[in-house]
Amino acid sequence: MSNSTGHISYKACTEVGPFCPVEATVLGYYPNLGVNAFLAAVFGLCMVGLVGTGIWKRTWGYSLALTAGCILEFAGYIARAMLHENPWNADAFQTQICAIILAPTLICISIYLTLKHVTLSLNPALSRIRPRLYPLIFVPADVSCLVLQAIGGSLAASAGYDKPELLLAGDRVIIAGIALQSAVLGFFGVVCVDYFLRVKRWVASGEAAETSPDALATWHDRRFRTFCYAVAGAYAGILIRCIYRIAEMAGGWGNPIMQDEPSFVVLEGFCIVIPVVLLTAFPPGFLFPAMAQREAQRFRRKGGRKGGEKVDISPVSSDEGQTEQKTAPEALNV
Repeated sequence: MSNSTGHISYKACTEVGPFCPVEATVLGYYPNLGVNAFLAAVFGLCMVGLVGTGIWKRTWGYSLALTAGCILEFAGYIARAMLHENPWNADAFQTQICAIILAPTLICISIYLTLKHVTLSLNPALSRIRPRLYPLIFVPADVSCLVLQAIGGSLAASAGYDKPELLLAGDRVIIAGIALQSAVLGFFGVVCVDYFLRVKRWVASGEAAETSPDALATWHDRRFRTFCYAVAGAYAGILIRCIYRIAEMAGGWGNPIMQDEPSFVVLEGFCIVIPVVLLTAFPPGFLFPAMAQREAQRFRRKGGRKGGEKVDISPVSSDEGQTEQKTAPEALNV
């Protein structure tokens, strides 16, 4: 392959040498060993914490998506640490391309799942979209982003250093996937802000105190608010990362933004590790019990039906569509 400037073929390069300079690699630098080892360690610790709280509080869906994202991030930064020793390591380069690009999409799934539970615990009637539809809208959209980025990452990884056309095609598909992810995140943010403002007006009007004291208690609960702040912080970090990635990938492989390690560390590394730390340190199992209870109940129902066991399900909990028409205190039992 030719480098971003050039005319020299580096197809046979397997390690840095006089005819295979580090500047000719896609990254153009030796990735910092300390920073990448630190990020890998943090993701590894979060992975352990998420598995522990997920099993303890049975927040299966929420914890599974986060844990999968952590596993990919861990693998990606281990690969970058390996690139410190040899920037021409093709296997490490391919691993970090695929893993670090895909991981945030899985983390987004956990964030999307929270909105359904927040609306059910406050006032489902104030949501412009039926709460049970939120996962059905945002999760498939997020999976579409994942598929696009996976295809693009696979094309880029298989291109190596000797197929520039395939590398460029992978770059364009990745950009399409990240752009779609940014659009989905933006829409999700608009929906969340709209619902927040509607609930805030509802509480200020005094109607919540009269009709839904349990929902009002949830609204003012410090633990619930802490969880919401953590999710909001995680959302902001991932959105910033997506915007950065679009700019980074738009210039093609080996462009100046891609070869600027400090911007990558801050806008990719820390803009993902901070959200993961927030979501790990402030789990719904402890701060938002209603969400944890619904998650556990949902999987118990599935397990019971699969095994042919009879499961006692109340009319309210078996039909979220009915729950949306009920008051917030009733919705808490979903």
